[in-house]
Amino acid sequence: MLKIKNLEAGYGKLRVLKRISMHVDTGEIVTIIGANGAGKTTLLYTIAGIIKASAGDIQLLGNPINQTKPEKIVAAGCSLVPEGRQVFSTLTVRQNLILGGYVQYKKNKVNTDAELQHIYDIFPVMQQRENQLAGTLSGGEQQMLAMGRALMAKPKLIMLDEPSTGLAPLIVKNIFEIIGKLRNAGNTVLLIEQNAKAALAIADRGYVLETGKFILQGPSEDLLVNRDVQRAYLGREVAV
Repeated sequence: MLKIKNLEAGYGKLRVLKRISMHVDTGEIVTIIGANGAGKTTLLYTIAGIIKASAGDIQLLGNPINQTKPEKIVAAGCSLVPEGRQVFSTLTVRQNLILGGYVQYKKNKVNTDAELQHIYDIFPVMQQRENQLAGTLSGGEQQMLAMGRALMAKPKLIMLDEPSTGLAPLIVKNIFEIIGKLRNAGNTVLLIEQNAKAALAIADRGYVLETGKFILQGPSEDLLVNRDVQRAYLGREVAV
């Protein structure tokens, strides 16, 4: 689904990502964990085309997307749910969702009603709030809306940037259950998450990013019991 080789990217002269390589297979949930400032969001923004890579290669379904515009990356099958939700607060829930489906409408001239109903089936509260302004929703509801908006583009790969930020524990549990259901429905998920324990519990594989480089990778169950990961990201150590 996604293959990255020797990727470098940053902001001006600041190099944030330093020759990193990774892959995401079709149908997987892959998580990337790391401290603030490690380069996690920069990685997602580079894949999405918002930040241009200075070196390296990014392939989506075997096709290079390094120099591709963000809207064309969405059309190719990769959607990003940004950190902080970033919903259009002065538009209704329905209007936000329809905007998310614009690329598909433009590409295939499909009716958005069927896809809207699909999103409402995943997030029933969105149908209840259909005509409510997005800015008046709770944090959890805005996160669901942001996820639904990304899904309206019918992505093959959905990237989630810190979906649990600022949410109550019960809502976080609900969000992670939905992420699991997305994978079960055939979506491929790349997840950036500060809640390392919850992310590794749901993911198939994980990468640990530190100062722009991957220092560990492997099956999630292995990372969960790794002493260094436990000490740095899970707040505990393996008993000696």
